[in-house]
Amino acid sequence: MILSLAINSLKSRRASVMLTLLSIIVSVSLLVSVEHIRSQAKESFSRTISDVDIIVGARTGQTNLLLYSIFRIGSPSNNLSWESYQALKNANNVSWTIPLSLGDSHRGYRVVGTTDDYFNHYKFGNKQPLSFAQGQAFASPLQAVIGAEVARKLNYDVGDSLVISHGIGHTSFHHHDNSPFTVVGVLDSTGTPVDQTVHVSLAGIEAMHMSEADQEALLTRLSNGETPEFDVKSVSAVLVGLESKIQALTVLRNINQYQGEPLSAILPGMALAEVWKIVGNVENLLRVISILILLSSLLGMATMLLTSIRERHRELAVLRAIGAGPLVIFILIQAEALLITVLACAISMLLVWLSLNLGSQWLSQTYGLFVEANVFTLQSLSLVGIVCLATMVIACIPAVSAFKKALQQGLQVK
Repeated sequence: MILSLAINSLKSRRASVMLTLLSIIVSVSLLVSVEHIRSQAKESFSRTISDVDIIVGARTGQTNLLLYSIFRIGSPSNNLSWESYQALKNANNVSWTIPLSLGDSHRGYRVVGTTDDYFNHYKFGNKQPLSFAQGQAFASPLQAVIGAEVARKLNYDVGDSLVISHGIGHTSFHHHDNSPFTVVGVLDSTGTPVDQTVHVSLAGIEAMHMSEADQEALLTRLSNGETPEFDVKSVSAVLVGLESKIQALTVLRNINQYQGEPLSAILPGMALAEVWKIVGNVENLLRVISILILLSSLLGMATMLLTSIRERHRELAVLRAIGAGPLVIFILIQAEALLITVLACAISMLLVWLSLNLGSQWLSQTYGLFVEANVFTLQSLSLVGIVCLATMVIACIPAVSAFKKALQQGLQVK
């Protein structure tokens, strides 16, 4: 009976109720979206690289090594020698290695020198391997494989030529014009820094830093079908995969104590968690803003109900006349508030679910956020429960007012 009374009462004031409902829908949608994307963003951030057990570079800080080797942010303080790389590659329990050489760019996009092992072992997300949208991996020193964003933004295709510049800025005064690279492959979108990278071979890195005369001789040999060998002197970092992950800490300690030269070895998972702490304040700020917006909407609903009580003297009088006590009036107001909130929460969850279904691919390709569309999780349902509880607390303001009016009417009748 109380539920039907509450529904009919809300229908009689549909204009103000619809505005209040819309306000709560917006605030709850914002709160659920922020919480869901926040948790998904954290997982997506930690999945920027997967199945790599150790990252090795010259002696530096853990965060700096992670940023320049994986996120292409900053530069290495030093390189590690090729001899150290070979020793690492041949060490016990090491299954595979991916050398990375940094320091050049193309129109603002970072250039990474590496080997075929990069395309065979580099994984992201849930251990997803790299795949080619077009072409194939480089097989010659002057061939390049570009990420999806590089191809899209610069309108490159297989067969196009590009000139690499020295340094990592958008503007460079030293271009390697004598050794242009030919695009032979375009990678599928990953939503990671791989999309914003130009990949060349380590031989290609050495070739573009040769003298002009040596470069002309190299081009002649390549045109004759020869495969020249290059003396690689150093690399910037190495991604390492182990045969037994149980031995990761032992290998980590051995690398950090390497006598050949000072090296730093880090566990990607721990380093990613440390970097995430840096942006943790931003997610907390978003959460606070969402909560404040929700509270303002709930207070708006309480104000609407409180105002309506002053206009509902006849309704309250009729309810009292047919035997409804003050407690029934109190419960009626609470029921009206809960009906508005529950309906708003249901619509909000559906809207967020639909939005994520439609926009998850765009988020992954544009911002590198791998967001699952399923918002009907325990965390989201817990938020809805908290919102309903907050509604009951705030609705006490108009409910108590109605309770007092009902008491006064009862005393007047007596």
